[in-house]
Amino acid sequence: MEDLSNPSPKRVVQPNKQQLLNRLKRIEGQVRGVHKMVEEDRYCVDILNQIAAINSAVNKVSLALLEDHTTHCVSKAVKENSGDEVISELMDVFQRFVK
Repeated sequence: MEDLSNPSPKRVVQPNKQQLLNRLKRIEGQVRGVHKMVEEDRYCVDILNQIAAINSAVNKVSLALLEDHTTHCVSKAVKENSGDEVISELMDVFQRFVK
């Protein structure tokens, strides 16, 4: 997903693009469902369980993207002796995930 506050000129064709888009569509549906649950004053635990499912789904998308990035972009950069910048960028991403 593109960070609109810091647009990057880098582009890459996602190798598993359709799978990612399908997962993101399911997540959108889950979020809409939680919105509806809140509107309908549903039980807090039920809402929290759905939010946990959303977090799990988002994490799966993130891990899939990290795996693709590592096996394609990072690997290619290392082979071309330009891996330092890409590895640094990857570590920055990991740090955001563990905050």
